[in-house]
Amino acid sequence: MQSLKPFTPLIAAAVLAAGGTLLARAAQEAPALAPRPALTVAVTQPERTPMHKRLAANGNVAAWQEASIGAEVSGLRLAEVRVNVGDVVRAGQVLAVFADDTVRADAAQARAGLLEARAAAAEAQANADRAAALSATGAMSQQQIQQYATAAQTAQARVAAAQAALDAQELRLKHTRVLAPDAGVISARTATVGAVMGAGTELFRMVRRARLEWRAEVTSADLPRLRAGGKALVTAASGAQVEGRVRMLAPTVDPQTRNALVYVDLPAHSDIRAGMFARGEFLLGAHEALSVPLSAVVVRDGFSYVFEVDAQGRVAMRRVQTGQRSGGRVEITEGLSLEARIVQQGGAFLNDGDLVRTAAGGSEQKQAPGQSRQAPPATK
Repeated sequence: MQSLKPFTPLIAAAVLAAGGTLLARAAQEAPALAPRPALTVAVTQPERTPMHKRLAANGNVAAWQEASIGAEVSGLRLAEVRVNVGDVVRAGQVLAVFADDTVRADAAQARAGLLEARAAAAEAQANADRAAALSATGAMSQQQIQQYATAAQTAQARVAAAQAALDAQELRLKHTRVLAPDAGVISARTATVGAVMGAGTELFRMVRRARLEWRAEVTSADLPRLRAGGKALVTAASGAQVEGRVRMLAPTVDPQTRNALVYVDLPAHSDIRAGMFARGEFLLGAHEALSVPLSAVVVRDGFSYVFEVDAQGRVAMRRVQTGQRSGGRVEITEGLSLEARIVQQGGAFLNDGDLVRTAAGGSEQKQAPGQSRQAPPATK
């Protein structure tokens, strides 16, 4: 064993040299390996789709009209309250009732006074008729005859006054029943059973016909773009979204803010109430535009890019200008042609010049405008 020690380094060197020669020969004989794709992606093409022009605005939800329902009689006790806040009422429905004992007694007294006046008027008219019949005989002077005629007219006037007094008491009796002036929803109530109300005291507040409106604020520069009858998509703070219609534009502009109000009628919705804040968009019409799926656009360093795929499967990062968004698609205003093949999803994991594999299934086929395309997730 000791005799082999001087030859050990030489043997090791010979082995290494032989191994290197074999590896070099294998490398020369083996074919070149193809580069591996970075991702498997779905490929799509831009489409011409209708895009709606929109104008965003903020505002408050308010009642279309609010009715104040008050007491029309004074000095009477409130005997009954039949509605509460949130109740839906119809026109003419009884909301509250006042105690009417005193009014009924006054009406009975006025009715008796009317009967008395009618009796006195009948007697005075009979005297006037007899006096007129005796005027030709000379039994009564013309002055006496005129006095009887005047007494008859005075009695008739007293009848009219008694009738007016009775009508007033019957009107007071009618006002002891508080009626809804229109259909709607009770939004506030101050009426309390047992309270003695004065004339004009508010008992209830009502949202007429349960109609709400969105009062949106827009700048004076944007006001000419809107028209009565236009559509608006309104999203309340609760998340509920409804489609409203522009009812009218304010005739004046606030001189402090230079903003104007736009009144938008809203349909009934259980999650939208008066006093809520709401944001929305006015739909100003549609135009055809070049668009791509939102997932195809990658934002880097504040700029928007898409990855275009060439025939060899390599991607090129193209900077584009984006416009409006609608239905999961975004408008491309500059930087892309209609024939381009772009990565539909997964561009965030790619770099310029990367090699990709196109997913099987023909995801790049054209689809009708407005149809959404579900792209398979990008995989490493």
